[in-house]
Amino acid sequence: MAPLAGCGRKPPRAQAIPSGATVLALGDSLTSGVGASADSAYPAVLQRLTGWKVVNGGISGDTSAQALQRLPDLLQQHQPALVIVGIGGNDFLRRQSASATRANVRQICELARAAGAQVLLVAVPEFTVMATLGQLSDHAMYAEIASELRIPLHRKGWSGVLADATLRSDQIHANAAGYERFAQGLVETLRATGLLAGA
Repeated sequence: MAPLAGCGRKPPRAQAIPSGATVLALGDSLTSGVGASADSAYPAVLQRLTGWKVVNGGISGDTSAQALQRLPDLLQQHQPALVIVGIGGNDFLRRQSASATRANVRQICELARAAGAQVLLVAVPEFTVMATLGQLSDHAMYAEIASELRIPLHRKGWSGVLADATLRSDQIHANAAGYERFAQGLVETLRATGLLAGA
């Protein structure tokens, strides 16, 4: 018998999203692709790697509250099969209330699911003194929300990219190589969770 420890926290295996399906990438400048050309932004790279129609729902400077406000119209317009949620970095940079950010991110995930979409949450780095030295780690909030809502989480994507100076255009944005690396890691998570078919 395999040990059962931690089984309750593991999200149920997702349904594979078919090729050609619409996927919404909701986020801020890291989603919109600041620091690179539009066709180098991670949603464009993800579309190329998966065959999905990936809508870039990233707006530079957006907070979790602003993304939450935009989401209903995006869901209605695109009716995505999957929503990739990567938001909160601007909240952290502006030192906004952690509890409000958490509530917004959780509500975004719940709203997307209520609209019939599957959800993948992307962990965003915590901006600390160590972060200025290039040592980044995911904000703990994302693992907590993913566990509570039983949704898959993409860990250490941005933390890994933004900790590497060769993958950054500035301190808080990736360059084209960084967005490519992030998208490749995201594909691995999508496959591992069952959202993307294929080995």
